[in-house]
Amino acid sequence: MHRPSHPGNVGAAARAIKTMGFKYLALVQPRDPDVLAHPEAIALASGATDVLEQAQCFETLSDALASTTLALALTARPRDLGPPSCDIRQAATLSHAHLCSNTSNRVAIILGTERTGLANEDIALCQRVCHIPANPEYSSLNVAQALQLAAWELRYALITPDAAPALPETGKAETPAGSLPASHQQVQDLIQHWEQALIAVDFLDPAHPKKLMLRMRHLLSRSDLTRDETDMLRGVCTAMIKTAGATPN
Repeated sequence: MHRPSHPGNVGAAARAIKTMGFKYLALVQPRDPDVLAHPEAIALASGATDVLEQAQCFETLSDALASTTLALALTARPRDLGPPSCDIRQAATLSHAHLCSNTSNRVAIILGTERTGLANEDIALCQRVCHIPANPEYSSLNVAQALQLAAWELRYALITPDAAPALPETGKAETPAGSLPASHQQVQDLIQHWEQALIAVDFLDPAHPKKLMLRMRHLLSRSDLTRDETDMLRGVCTAMIKTAGATPN
């Protein structure tokens, strides 16, 4: 939950995910720094206080997503520029496949603040945008209600007979670590390095960036990069910066 402003919604969110079998709740910059101990949050958690007590708070959304390999931004507003869009059921199916592909994969559903939702900068940190196909004439949902629906769709996708994440079979070679999906933090480090390289070769003017880096961010975020691929591209960045420094202007 990104910048939640109402303690009751945080408590209701804890209850919503626990009823669907989940337990990890992360808060980014909650308005009330003591929201996890707020009486209203505890009251609306209603038996899910264990989820509330174990919830983690982060200073930035990027920090909260550091260990994830697939981030889904839940939003009702269409975006002209951003990651590919899908509905919440398609997102749940995608999450199921992602989790089954490797036991180290991690999926996150991100919800924005109650009043304004997620900003474009927040969505740029995600690999997909997803929406709940509600009544187009009145699609407003409370964040805890939206989370309940998202958690239900994820649970429904994960309780199918083949839902258990694949485990290594006897005599079968394990997937090389470099072939595993890059974490959110690894991708963000690559994007920062890529920006430095583009500036070094005079492709990007930092004084007039326009939408170049935003487009680059969306490109790299949706590319499902592996750890080896991020290392390779960072090597390219290092070579670009080195070459630019050795070339007379």
